[in-house]
Amino acid sequence: MANERETKATAVRETEGAATELTAEQKAQQQERILKQIAKELQLPHSKVKASVGLLDEGNTIPFIARYRKEMTGELDETQLRDIEERLQYLRNLESRKLEVIRLIDEQGKLTAELRASIEQAVKLQEVEDLYRPYRQKRKTRASVAKERGLEPLAVWIMAQPRQGSLEQEASQYIDADKQVHTAEEAIQGAMDIIAENIADDAKIRAWVRKYTHDNGIVATEAKDPQQESVYEMYYAYQEPVRKLPPHRTLAINRGEREEVLKVRLEVAPERIHDYIAKQIVKGDSVVKSTLQLVIEDAYKRLIAPSIEREVRGELTEKAEEHAINIFAENLRNLLLQAPVKGKVVLGVDPAYRTGCKLAVVDETGKTLHIDVVYPTPPNNKVAEAEAKVKAAIEKYGVQLIVIGNGTASRETEQFIAELIGKMKGRGLQYLIVNEAGASVYSASKLAQEEFPQLDVAERSAISIARRLQDPLAELVKIEPKAIGVGQYQHDVAQKHLDESLKAVVESAVNHVGVDLNTASPSLLSYVSGINATIAKNIVKFREEHGKFQNRMQLQKVPRLGAKTFEQCVGFLRISEGGNPLDNTPIHPESYEVVDRLFRELRLELSQLGSKELKDKLQHADAETLATKLNVGVPTLRDILDSLQKPGRDPREELPPPIFRTDVLQIEDLTPGMQLQGTVRNVIDFGAFVDIGIKNDGLVHISQMSDTFVKHPMDVVSVGDTVTVWVLNVDVKKGRVGLTMRNPNGGK
Repeated sequence: MANERETKATAVRETEGAATELTAEQKAQQQERILKQIAKELQLPHSKVKASVGLLDEGNTIPFIARYRKEMTGELDETQLRDIEERLQYLRNLESRKLEVIRLIDEQGKLTAELRASIEQAVKLQEVEDLYRPYRQKRKTRASVAKERGLEPLAVWIMAQPRQGSLEQEASQYIDADKQVHTAEEAIQGAMDIIAENIADDAKIRAWVRKYTHDNGIVATEAKDPQQESVYEMYYAYQEPVRKLPPHRTLAINRGEREEVLKVRLEVAPERIHDYIAKQIVKGDSVVKSTLQLVIEDAYKRLIAPSIEREVRGELTEKAEEHAINIFAENLRNLLLQAPVKGKVVLGVDPAYRTGCKLAVVDETGKTLHIDVVYPTPPNNKVAEAEAKVKAAIEKYGVQLIVIGNGTASRETEQFIAELIGKMKGRGLQYLIVNEAGASVYSASKLAQEEFPQLDVAERSAISIARRLQDPLAELVKIEPKAIGVGQYQHDVAQKHLDESLKAVVESAVNHVGVDLNTASPSLLSYVSGINATIAKNIVKFREEHGKFQNRMQLQKVPRLGAKTFEQCVGFLRISEGGNPLDNTPIHPESYEVVDRLFRELRLELSQLGSKELKDKLQHADAETLATKLNVGVPTLRDILDSLQKPGRDPREELPPPIFRTDVLQIEDLTPGMQLQGTVRNVIDFGAFVDIGIKNDGLVHISQMSDTFVKHPMDVVSVGDTVTVWVLNVDVKKGRVGLTMRNPNGGK
């Protein structure tokens, strides 16, 4: 695969405004080809792919299909469904492009049956573009100038590779001052330019050279200024085979080149390529054999090599971006699904130096109770005054936890809070430092201005920091996903693709957890299956005007929330204290009748929901036998039985809570071999950053994650995991700590 993104852009520009209508039969054949291709690529049964595509085409969302249409898809999960959706879009675009290319070539009168078949059988956009390349209108080239001068017949004569005659004598016939061909040498050069362009446009040759370059090429980098100090010094004289270059190095090299620190080239020995092209072009001994050899070398060096280098580097970049986005997406999902800390009054602290630390006390529901500012850090150092204010707030509002943002002045603020906790030992206070990435983005946003119009940016940030502990998902959805800070090279990838992928992750996480219809913000509601920003605002407005929702059916009265949207969203919305207990479960209203039949079959009452008796009966129920009796699919019934056993359950509550602290640990306190508990903050290709309670996170390199081989850090840890680590090395000057998860005591 070459740089598909660039190829797609070219294709779109050429086909704008053009359309090729298909008959119903042709459309059906095209659809079947696409379904077979997806099934083959993803190694899925054709029937499951067909059903999934049908549901997607009907406008169903992926969370809805994955949860409520399991019988139809054969229980495909969200990842499989998103893969199907992505390939479906790609292959449909590919089919459209094939039709346009066929039409464009046919209009030139150059479409042969063989060429049509080659285009129709192509499975990648790059293959189609390679086949179209010789027929695409080009800007002025050396070959096009030579054609204008009437030298194409000479090129044809050379390609016939005659065994007798004289090239110079043949070329002398094309000398024509009016056409600016003054000598036989000029005529020969023009003919060679035409042949070189034809060779460069040959689809088979390009495909072979592209693969050979990928398999045998070397990415070489060097410094533009070897004396300049930079983060790219390891690349000042660096080489690595194309096929072995890992994604994070690809993106680092690209960034170094973009910042004009590095020069990058792709090296490949040309002799093998010259030999291959010669085998395709040269037919044996002829009077033009040496001329053709020169043409081949020129075609490769001037036309093929630069183009293929761009394509191969484009492919490397695209794969690296895809990988980086997947890493970011997985980290984001794990961060969003961290365990909420419920039922606690929390003091949020946004640290700062000159402007002071902003304080925000929020109650158990996240409602703001108190806002203040204190100045315990330099240059003000008003420690006593700050102590009095914070202590008063803790006592007045019954604060149980203190959350500190990890930004500027966090270390000094942590020291201040730890000392205060030491003076208030009887209260059982604890503190936690949270990653405040994105808090400032949210605080300055239009959304935050609407939520807290009377507060300044820093005060809003303190509220956000406090709420992140109480419900990470509900708070983090207010922030642009790429600003949350758990990515790697997120600024170096295609932003549109990144945004789409991260939005899908947030949507998946929100629908996995479910949303309280009576407390959710518009931001949270907008990620629910089928609900857009307008409908989310309408739901909140309806709630404000009519009071809390008493049942899910009331949603149908919300303006612009139609039947399809209701079907898609209702199962993911919860009402905790409504008229129907089933409204507080993931069971879709379309299955309420099934629940009714189930309860009659098991002689249970809806009022028993949550009781031990009901739970025990449902645990021992035979889903397969009951499904037949109740005329319902087994997967759906299994989900119903599970939901009935845990009404109102938040799946995040099963995860371990964060690590709370009461005292400060400083880098100077660390010694090699020291055992610590930490929280994984970020996972990257070469390891994981772990919060062990000091200012900077420590790094566990991939080689230190296990006594056995680890292919990728994500196979071992995830964002939010609590891990046991040992200090490996400490660099106080640089503030760096190396950690290991391999027990230095051999597991004893």
